[in-house]
Amino acid sequence: MSDPILPRILVVDDSRMVRASIVKHLKGHYEVREEADGEAGWQTLVLDLSVVAIISDLQMPKLDGFGLLNRIRSSKLRRLQEMPFILVSGAESEEEMSRAKRLGVSDFITKGIGTTEILARVNNLLELVRTKTCVEDTRKDLVQDSQSGIYTRKYIELQAAQALSHAARHNSEVSVMVLGLDHYDALEEKVGTELAAQVSGRFAQMLSAKMRREDSLGHFEEGQFVIVSPGTSPARCASFADRVREAVQVAHVAVQGKRLKLTVSAGVANAPEDKVVSAGALLELASSRLHEAAQAGGNRIVMGGRGRVPVRALTLQQALDLLRGGHTDVVLPQLAKLGVEIFPLIRLLDAQYGWGLDIEAVAHRLASEPQESDGEK
Repeated sequence: MSDPILPRILVVDDSRMVRASIVKHLKGHYEVREEADGEAGWQTLVLDLSVVAIISDLQMPKLDGFGLLNRIRSSKLRRLQEMPFILVSGAESEEEMSRAKRLGVSDFITKGIGTTEILARVNNLLELVRTKTCVEDTRKDLVQDSQSGIYTRKYIELQAAQALSHAARHNSEVSVMVLGLDHYDALEEKVGTELAAQVSGRFAQMLSAKMRREDSLGHFEEGQFVIVSPGTSPARCASFADRVREAVQVAHVAVQGKRLKLTVSAGVANAPEDKVVSAGALLELASSRLHEAAQAGGNRIVMGGRGRVPVRALTLQQALDLLRGGHTDVVLPQLAKLGVEIFPLIRLLDAQYGWGLDIEAVAHRLASEPQESDGEK
């Protein structure tokens, strides 16, 4: 059975005798790496990722203890910024000791210190670092999903509560949107849980890229996300959600070489319009409206008041993108309007290539077809 790997301490001192004394105290508890000056010590720290703490003298050639400490604490590397730095003190003045504290020294040990005390100092500092890291990781897990970096549902509820409180104090408003991929369960069955989660993650990235900086994005349920939008009317939120819906419709999303036909629905709620008294109630109302949209067939936005946003007129380019993606059903309701729009092109094609179309009859038929007007979806 191999010996356990010991944590590595870097000892930086220009005195070989001092280094030998410190190594003797740490032997069996820590692996020790030695350097004779601050510059060499700095190079070791940058290259050797296994070093967990530094014990350094103050007076050294090339780069002294102050310079080494300053480089470490001003480094862009977090592991160096927070690494325990123990200064070996001798005849330093009070001013030098104060300077070391200002630069961020972790502790002091005196030359000639005993084994028990030096081990206690090092052990305590490393335990403090481990505890701090554990607390930060736990807090981060409570705030953000470890894989996507998106806020957790618990934290987004806190964000909504703060936004609601702020809106009440300043006579303002706050809207929330719960957006979800339609038929997410069927997507999981089709491509598997892992790939479905990847598709959901790409959807979240799209939301993050499109929303305002002052908005907050978080998880809600599988395949569903919530956006808290302070100072925003429900109509503006519904318009944003509808643009997202259209973007997903025409997006080319392929899994294992096969293109997926994806649609999105959303529920929008607003305070004070919806007269809710808590952030939880506001989120649940938006969620219930998302459920209503899904139950009605999906690919739509449901909000308060009349309950649905108006149908947005398709441009020719959007219609073509939808057809390429296999979304014929979305284009059909606006087909007559699109036909009228491209009729001059049809007339030109007939004249150019001599197709012999009865142009006037085509024009009459297009004009007589009902064209969908802005209404409820």
